[in-house]
Amino acid sequence: MSQYTFAQYQESADAIRARIGGFVPKVAMILGSGLGFLGDEVENPIAVPYSQIPYFKTSTAPGHKGQLVFGTLEGQRVAVMQGRMHHYEGYSYEEVSYAVRVLRLLGCDTLLVTNAAGCVNRDWSAGDLMLITDHIKIFMESPLRGENLPQFGPRFPDASHLYTPALRQVARQAAEELDIPLREGVYMYFPGPQYETPAEVRFARIAGADAVGMSTAPEVITAGHCGMQVLGFTLLSNMAAGILDQPLSEQEVLDAAAAAREKFSGLVRACLRRL
Repeated sequence: MSQYTFAQYQESADAIRARIGGFVPKVAMILGSGLGFLGDEVENPIAVPYSQIPYFKTSTAPGHKGQLVFGTLEGQRVAVMQGRMHHYEGYSYEEVSYAVRVLRLLGCDTLLVTNAAGCVNRDWSAGDLMLITDHIKIFMESPLRGENLPQFGPRFPDASHLYTPALRQVARQAAEELDIPLREGVYMYFPGPQYETPAEVRFARIAGADAVGMSTAPEVITAGHCGMQVLGFTLLSNMAAGILDQPLSEQEVLDAAAAAREKFSGLVRACLRRL
């Protein structure tokens, strides 16, 4: 059985509609560690705490506010998730990606997702921005496990182009115009919360990954299932385990996000203008 029924997703969407009136968002934005500040830049914002939405879980990760912000950003009608849920917080993958389906019901047809992750590619540096071209998720079950809800999508959805090629081209053009170096690569999902071991990082590199992190893949799988276009960015906040002879820390991730704030915000805003 699916953990949630279609009626429950609808109930969540209806509760949000009661707060936002006739506003119909088009772009859902899920912002990762230390990157939630874009939600504070939304114009004419309406904030809806997760705690006030039926069946929503709360975000416990540091740097995650735990609310949806509706409004406009660069002329786009957006729904910004300030704080995401992670499997390592004790949530199922269906709980982790629950909000994506609710935002789809509210009218969002595009998902813009960001994360902070460890850099696996030795030719790159901490602080670089990466356009996600694909992901690897081979651990544990799918967020689509259980009874399929055909109102969202098919039982066996195609995953050939989860990260929409046309939107990747939009990102390249935006980065070029802003003169922001933009890496392109594969993100590999690890469930966490412990950072990856040096051996796991070597495995990720052999598998073809350029970055490793603890989020994004479940939400993107769910978005693809319900027909959304996806644009994903990674802030390479640190070199992954075993590359440098130093321990990894949460503070390092938050410091990197703060340092990249203007560059990252500029790129996302430029993409929104082009959507």
